[in-house]
Amino acid sequence: MANTFSNDEVLLTIPMRPDMELAAAKLASVIAESMSFNDDQIEEIQLAMIESCINAFEHSRSPDQSVVIQYIIRTNELEFKITDQGIGFNPTNKSTRRTNQPDLHPDMRKRGWGLEIMNTLMDSVDIMSGENGTTITMVKCKTA
Repeated sequence: MANTFSNDEVLLTIPMRPDMELAAAKLASVIAESMSFNDDQIEEIQLAMIESCINAFEHSRSPDQSVVIQYIIRTNELEFKITDQGIGFNPTNKSTRRTNQPDLHPDMRKRGWGLEIMNTLMDSVDIMSGENGTTITMVKCKTA
């Protein structure tokens, strides 16, 4: 298969196994560091990457049990596309917050904040989802 990516893009495929999100986050931090992102931004990128991968692992039900991550390097920004081949979801359908569900164990009420965390940490987050999978696109811009 021919390489369809330029030198400004990196493609990583990870299996949906425990701690593999850390490999994706580590690669993101290495790329961000090479681009001279500051330490706070690198931490934000790592956390957003971990959240996006965990969401795919836990919710996608992807038959191939893998996640594909595209790292797109630009002059002043870093873009990530995290893709699974799962069942998809409606990102505009805001279900009742877990914190409002008294029948849940207190530890479970703390879960379910991944999308909010990604939106807070990244400069933009876009979600495309359908019956053939989900792609979350996140962008982090370099600040001085």
